[in-house]
Amino acid sequence: MAGRPKRVIPKILNEGGGASEEKGEHARMSAFIGAIAIADLVKTTLGPKGMDKILQSVGEQQSKKVTFTNDGATILRSIPIDNAAAKILIDTSKTQDAEVGDGTTSVAVLAGELLRQAERMIAMKIHPTTIIRGYRSAVKVAREALESYAMNNGNDEKQFKQDLINVAHTTLSSKILHTSDDHFAKLAVNAMLRLKGNTDLANIQIVKKIGGKLQDSYLEDGFILDKKIGVGQPKRIENARILVANTALDADKIKIHAAKVRVDSVGKLAAIEKQEKIKMKEKVKKILGHDISCFISRQLIYNLPEQMFTQAGVMAIEHADFEGVERLALALGAEIASTFDSPGRVSLGSCDLIEEIVIGESKVIRFSGLKSGEACSIILRGASSHILAEADRSLHDALCIIQQTIKDKRVVWGGGASEMHMAKAVTELVKKIPGKEAIAVAAFAKALAQMPTIIADNAGYDSAELVTQLTAAHYDGKKYSGLNMDKGTIGDMKKLRVFESLKSKMMMLISAHEAAEMILRVDEIVKCAPRQRQQR
Repeated sequence: MAGRPKRVIPKILNEGGGASEEKGEHARMSAFIGAIAIADLVKTTLGPKGMDKILQSVGEQQSKKVTFTNDGATILRSIPIDNAAAKILIDTSKTQDAEVGDGTTSVAVLAGELLRQAERMIAMKIHPTTIIRGYRSAVKVAREALESYAMNNGNDEKQFKQDLINVAHTTLSSKILHTSDDHFAKLAVNAMLRLKGNTDLANIQIVKKIGGKLQDSYLEDGFILDKKIGVGQPKRIENARILVANTALDADKIKIHAAKVRVDSVGKLAAIEKQEKIKMKEKVKKILGHDISCFISRQLIYNLPEQMFTQAGVMAIEHADFEGVERLALALGAEIASTFDSPGRVSLGSCDLIEEIVIGESKVIRFSGLKSGEACSIILRGASSHILAEADRSLHDALCIIQQTIKDKRVVWGGGASEMHMAKAVTELVKKIPGKEAIAVAAFAKALAQMPTIIADNAGYDSAELVTQLTAAHYDGKKYSGLNMDKGTIGDMKKLRVFESLKSKMMMLISAHEAAEMILRVDEIVKCAPRQRQQR
């Protein structure tokens, strides 16, 4: 009897075209290693004693661009990544930054620790689905524990303001502004409270001016525009009527692509220029027909229209960047106009006073007494552009976290206290779950306990000693216990006023779990080259 023919497995992927695949353990380990590497990259920036990173561009045109930062989202956004699982963690950190503004490092680190624990369990031959079931049970208990742990002082205006300052103080403690975190925490809170319940950060303008020191930064009532007033025009206007526009006032030429005009004499060229001037004069007359005292354009204003505005006694401000124009229009209650044929249909802005002031060695324009009375500007001072850029990022994080705390007024305790409280609740769950799922639940608790461990390690303290003391304190009923990184001891976070936003902490927990679960589900990685265009 002839033997059976060998079974031939057909090739699906065209390996010669650049396609490849990894299966089973290789795919899973590749995903774990990439995600854990990303978490380890930003792990040293976590906590009040975290270290900074230098990001240096390697492109030819941007070879001199250098960024100093410890902001997790900024670091992860800047690095080129080829690992698919690592990109999941980076996107999770970006989402945390967009939604809350703070906790970008924490979410990446916690997801990395969850995957580190999962890697050990898979080595023990525990199936990923079992781990996922355990993690889901654990995260549900952790969320309930965190919500019950929260405090709400929303009904007490004075105490709630203090809570906002404490939350901002905690956020800034790990930033470049930590040397003056009291000053900047109050500055950020006062800026947000000026909005009177409105949480649109577009009403807060941050102006960076090199010179002085960080402590010289201050809150300026009104809106600051870092531009100059036209030559010979008034430098101060009271009860201003303002037209904000996005229109070209350079040369009103015939703009037809690839069109050329040929003339055979200088006289004809002069005639064309004369017609252009006539068209420009008509356009400026239409603008002046709105009965305004100030004109702000996003685009350039050339000599002829500037001269006409000067003769009419109207202040003209040119080339205001688009973001600045949008912010200013919002603060003034104006609409950005591009056509001027119907003056009655254009919404003009108004303010009590426009004046030119000096900050450091630069002249800027201040708009005071705005229609809404809400907009303000934070003037940042510093020794270099790198310091100012990092201070801007740090202050933005503080403003975002204050914004979220105003929306959801509940706060929890920081310094690792929240993580240990959740870890304790998850550990209690282990006793109620039979089978291998209990191992996954216990691993989730270990991952949470790693957060205060990393904070202590980054400060140079004995993390094993501190975390065991912290664990014992929580099991002893001292639920407000956390890490006092100034003294290297265990402290009462309620007395030390180390607060964090509940929304930030909750989103960090949920996002890290979802990212870890998504990576855990991977059992195959398929890499495909783009389909080649067929030659005709």
